[in-house]
Amino acid sequence: MQHRWQIITVVDITQSQANRHGDKIAKGQQANYNTVVNTASLRCNIQPYSCFATVDDITDMGFGTAITDKQRYWTFEFTHEFVDALSEEMLINDFDLVPIIKGLSDTANINISAFRTKDKADKNVIFKLLDNEKTDSGK
Repeated sequence: MQHRWQIITVVDITQSQANRHGDKIAKGQQANYNTVVNTASLRCNIQPYSCFATVDDITDMGFGTAITDKQRYWTFEFTHEFVDALSEEMLINDFDLVPIIKGLSDTANINISAFRTKDKADKNVIFKLLDNEKTDSGK
């Protein structure tokens, strides 16, 4: 079984492929992307599927009360193959207060340079288990 997850955040996690010779914004974006991949991989190996940005009203998506209205947000999708390797609670605990770089192409007011998963007002990342699907090999 493959388990497919989404991580939705107002933190700029654009996969820019920038290295140390890239511009400051692109390096920050790639650093945030790497942080998401590494943090999501703490408990199991993940396979990133996609990462894309959207601009829309996020008021009712589940972010903190201070993060509302039309904002740019990123959706990172990944899969993993091990039953019970991840849960929403695990991701909430693993991501809370992990440092990020803010002020890139994000539009939301991020008060603290960290992923916030437990703060009622400043929650800037949410997690969704999309489905559990069989792989082509029938596992």
